[in-house]
Amino acid sequence: MIRGKHYSSGKMVELAVDNGIIVRCEPICEQQGEQESSFQTGQLLIAPGLIDLQINGYLGEDFNQLPLTEQTVLAFCRHMWRLGVVKCYPTLITNAFDALQQALTVIRQACERYPLVNATITGIHLEGPFISPLDGARGAHDRQFVCPPNIDWLKAWQAAAGGRIKIVTLSPEWEESIAFIQYCKQQGIVASIGHTAASSEQIAGAAAAGAAMVTHFGNGVQLQLPRHPNYLWEQLAQEQLYACVIADSYHLPRQVLKVVHKVKGEQMILVSDAVALAGSPAGQYTTFVGGKVVLTEAGKLHLAHDEQLLAGSVSRLTDGIRYMQQAGIASFEQAWHMASLHPARLMGLNNEAGLAIGAPADIVLLQLEESGELRVQQTYINGQQVFQL
Repeated sequence: MIRGKHYSSGKMVELAVDNGIIVRCEPICEQQGEQESSFQTGQLLIAPGLIDLQINGYLGEDFNQLPLTEQTVLAFCRHMWRLGVVKCYPTLITNAFDALQQALTVIRQACERYPLVNATITGIHLEGPFISPLDGARGAHDRQFVCPPNIDWLKAWQAAAGGRIKIVTLSPEWEESIAFIQYCKQQGIVASIGHTAASSEQIAGAAAAGAAMVTHFGNGVQLQLPRHPNYLWEQLAQEQLYACVIADSYHLPRQVLKVVHKVKGEQMILVSDAVALAGSPAGQYTTFVGGKVVLTEAGKLHLAHDEQLLAGSVSRLTDGIRYMQQAGIASFEQAWHMASLHPARLMGLNNEAGLAIGAPADIVLLQLEESGELRVQQTYINGQQVFQL
């Protein structure tokens, strides 16, 4: 039995779990048959576990710092449980063929060795190397490893990963993109548009070929674009594309997040896109990807030589949820769904059912603190408690 205030209704509920599945979800009386349907500081809320489709590392554990080890993968998953994340897609960025092969192999081995790691890492997100070679659009990805989409390479990497590659970010500006996207769709891989300088026509062609997602919308783009047409408008206009966003107040201004929410609705997804410095104290660091960087007390990570140039995200999904609500862009329930039910729907996971009977018992209990922070108290995966504060 798991009890708490329902994240949506605000009423006390009791969940019964059997064999990893929610078998009962019923309201319970708090005092003399009365229930308070509002949220108050310190109360224990119960909600569906969070799902992060793009995350590079956390608290020193880095999927892009090679050689990757199984212990890094295990430690990373333990951090995710503390954050209320029950499903995640470790993200490997542009690198040499052999380097990506090694990382994919280690993730597969860790999943095979540790059942809870396998339950947590639902898939792998390959962000590159099939992206734009142009400055700005390429972001911090290493130019020397950027190349056109290659189906044979994807087949080899998928074999190393044991079939776990579920998302591939690419730019449709390459001639080989359409055939590659079609192959991804046939294989059950989500082709996502990102780090692109493609034309509107190329974006539309990618969507028609089966692309289903936009990677960190509004980021990994050139500094200057035509008013219209341009690929940002086209990504919003293509109705079948889900839009992933980083809601940390630095990667996108509030107005852009508001527009994405109005246009995409239930196709808007929150991602952390967190790097290994997430969870670390403020200070100066040297990183594998960005070199010398500064992490401010406010949670902004920027290059040491220019505070206007971001060096990645250190945001948690709960931070994004809180920001969306406090900025008046979405309700708490809507924001929570952006980091749980919406990504589950896109990826075809049973978690889309949330806290309904028959849904996986992937559950998080959390408290709302006076500061407004959402602090995770307990996390369950398939009914098994994997974290307790």
